[in-house]
Amino acid sequence: MRDATDDRPPADSAPPQRGVLLQPVSAGIVSGLVGFTSAFVVVLAGLEAVGATTAQASSGLLAVSVTMGLASILLALTTRLPITSAWSTPGAALLVTTGTVAGGWPAAVGAFLVTGLLIVLTGLLPQLGRLIARIPTSIAQAMLAGILFQLCLGPVVGLADNPAAIAPIVVAWLLGVRFAPRFAAPLAFLAATAVITVDLAVSGRAVDTASLVPRLELTTPAFTVAGLIGIALPLYLVTMASQNVPGVAVMKGLGYAVPWRRAMLVTGVGTLAGAPAGGHAINLAAISAALAAGPEAGPDRSRRWIASVTCGVVVIGLGVASSAFGTLVSLAPAGVLAAVAGLALLGTLAASLRAALADPSEHVPAVVTFATAASGIAVAGVGAAFWALVAGLVVRLVLRLGP
Repeated sequence: MRDATDDRPPADSAPPQRGVLLQPVSAGIVSGLVGFTSAFVVVLAGLEAVGATTAQASSGLLAVSVTMGLASILLALTTRLPITSAWSTPGAALLVTTGTVAGGWPAAVGAFLVTGLLIVLTGLLPQLGRLIARIPTSIAQAMLAGILFQLCLGPVVGLADNPAAIAPIVVAWLLGVRFAPRFAAPLAFLAATAVITVDLAVSGRAVDTASLVPRLELTTPAFTVAGLIGIALPLYLVTMASQNVPGVAVMKGLGYAVPWRRAMLVTGVGTLAGAPAGGHAINLAAISAALAAGPEAGPDRSRRWIASVTCGVVVIGLGVASSAFGTLVSLAPAGVLAAVAGLALLGTLAASLRAALADPSEHVPAVVTFATAASGIAVAGVGAAFWALVAGLVVRLVLRLGP
């Protein structure tokens, strides 16, 4: 007798009918479109912040799109579970606030490679995974909230500095939140595209068609102390604490047990493969995982893995157009890029603040962590995210000393 908890279809199951496939395929398409269009601007901004040129940032977007698409397809096909991979949006936000470190873009690429290696080691060494799990949720989420806070100021600052360009984007986003919350960020991007198109028409600027052709820009990595401490370690911690661990929890809540080792090895190797071309990190999808694994993917739970495969195919297809997306963003008027990125991250900021302050006994360490991360300081060439983690853990330790 087949175990009732087994999510795999029986070996002698009949081929799926067209109607049965329609829901998971459509859910996968929506998942891919929403996941890509709601956060690719953050990825481009993060890569350029750590020293990438427009071409290198577009290459990184292509690399991370292809690797996360392939990871989704591979994990779904080999497990017959609706496991979806995503790029590290919190990691990209971290890069925006970190800025260029000693060694420039090559040092950032070296840090991406180290991040991938650490993710692989997390899959191979259970002790490392348990160590990451011991970081208090309040500290990890407060660090993420501090990172996101600066980016979420983008729409506010933009409205003050360039209201004609930013107001339509904010209005489109607000209407999306009211009537179609899942598509709020994509609608903001569509409004931004319209703003950019109008600006190009008015200014008469021409678009270099050669820049629209997708291509990879390989970079020889460099390994610097500032890159390892300022980018690799925070990027790894943010990716694990804000994406992989919640991703497993989300899937568990939907009734699926993610094979931890396999998932870490696939996403870790994917990060290593994409790093030389500028890809920063891939991981398990967290919030967007519900699109492919939830009821939207159909009532037959044994067929929902098809949604993850479809999502992977869609993301790879969108990644091929990365140069066009990169060129479009590079032509944006002042404040547009920051506004779209900030609006896309508001929901994540709210969730992070809620998790950081959930336990009243953790309020002080969490607020110290948040304030340090939001300050944007850099000490000894190391960005605020690392020092926020240190400050929060030290304050928490001191407050717990004694009776």
